[in-house]
Amino acid sequence: MSIKIYNTLSRKKEPLRPIEEGHVKLYVCGITSYDYCHIGHARSALVFDMVVRYLRHRGFKVTFVRNFTDIDDKIIKRANEQGIESSALALRFINEFYTDMDALGTLRPDLEPKATEHIQEMIDLVKELVDKGMAYPVDGDVYFRVNKFEGYGQLSGRGLDDMQAGARVEVNDRKEHPMDFVLWKGAKPGEPKWPSPWGDGRPGWHIECSAMSRKYLGDTFDIHGGGKDLVFPHHENEIAQSCGASGKQFANMWMHHGFVTIKDEKMSKSLGNFLTIRDVLKQYEPEVLRLFIFSTQYRNPLDFTEAALQDAETGLARIYECLAKVDELATTGDGEPVASAKDTKSLESLPERFHKAMDNDFNTAQALGHLFEAIKGMNKVLRVLPEQPAAADVDLLKKTAATFRELAEVLGLAQHNPAEVVSQNKAKVLAEMTIGEEEINALIAKRNQARADKDWSTSDEVRDQLLAHKIVLKDGPEGTTWEVKK
Repeated sequence: MSIKIYNTLSRKKEPLRPIEEGHVKLYVCGITSYDYCHIGHARSALVFDMVVRYLRHRGFKVTFVRNFTDIDDKIIKRANEQGIESSALALRFINEFYTDMDALGTLRPDLEPKATEHIQEMIDLVKELVDKGMAYPVDGDVYFRVNKFEGYGQLSGRGLDDMQAGARVEVNDRKEHPMDFVLWKGAKPGEPKWPSPWGDGRPGWHIECSAMSRKYLGDTFDIHGGGKDLVFPHHENEIAQSCGASGKQFANMWMHHGFVTIKDEKMSKSLGNFLTIRDVLKQYEPEVLRLFIFSTQYRNPLDFTEAALQDAETGLARIYECLAKVDELATTGDGEPVASAKDTKSLESLPERFHKAMDNDFNTAQALGHLFEAIKGMNKVLRVLPEQPAAADVDLLKKTAATFRELAEVLGLAQHNPAEVVSQNKAKVLAEMTIGEEEINALIAKRNQARADKDWSTSDEVRDQLLAHKIVLKDGPEGTTWEVKK
């Protein structure tokens, strides 16, 4: 099965067919570097980290380009508020971004161009558009003529008249059309500036990605990515100015991930309802955040809740506990295997099922479901293993665990030593307890005896006594286990 990706431009899933066979060229819009990154930024970074990992896992060469917007109105405003140069502010938060990304374990892109290092490329592109009549200078500014680009609105699916009617466009008598957008901004007092054919100034936001993607990936490349908030106007304008200059298709496929929400409201700095990546990582391991984010397919909205993160933390602990048990196994017996033919077939089919889910527009939620089915299957076999397990069972479990790790690496999960993680988790749990482990075990033994005697009153009393210490009991085939309630 070929990899199919939902293309925002065509509004349907399409097979991935790279322009250069076996080589995917991907451009992703990066951060505007004026503040710490929030969980929305984490989703964007992790989604495309996953895409790159999976494509490489499937044998593709990937050239991954992600830019930094290091000159922008927001950067200038924040720098002025702090009384520092905008370049210093931008560099500071680029470095802070790297700190967050390294903590999350993301792969570095192959190229990370900065806007301020590509001013000449932007000027050259704007000049092409002016020479072709696609853009016009006015008093030091340069605007793109939206009426000159026939396909304007194709990405967002809105006609020019609809956009104009529904938009809050600031009145600007110098524009030929209210929806014309700026390519070059004339210099204002106290702002960074560069020389250009239209006078000193700085680039507009949209032109930078067109210029940088063109330099590193060519006029036409395979995939352009970003958040849904970039569809209009940013990506719509990129298409207009890029295609207007080259006369060619810009990006063949457009990928847009959904918003991170809090109580169904988009997380954003302007709304003040955001959590920074480092705030979350103070409480949760990076792999917990990864598991939470990949539990939802990338195009869908992702609602951020404490309960969801705790569920992810519990799920991750289950993964490591299972892998640790498998690592401890040694082949000491030559008896009949206990794994059924059905269980064996299920575990051995994990790669096929995982790939099928991921090939379908990177459906990480479904892929995670298959990974957890494998954990459940391995635990089922582990529970019935005799003291001297058969070689066939040990071989099955160890091969499945190795395959699990290889597939989980696509999502950046299960990358640590299982025994060490289990030990750390146990130490963390013990530190949170208000009751000793020996006393817990004694009370569980008392409850088990009460249940055997059908003394339900005493059984319930013991359960409530432990619950008062935030110890939750779980009865299962392997007996009674406990965990600390969050």
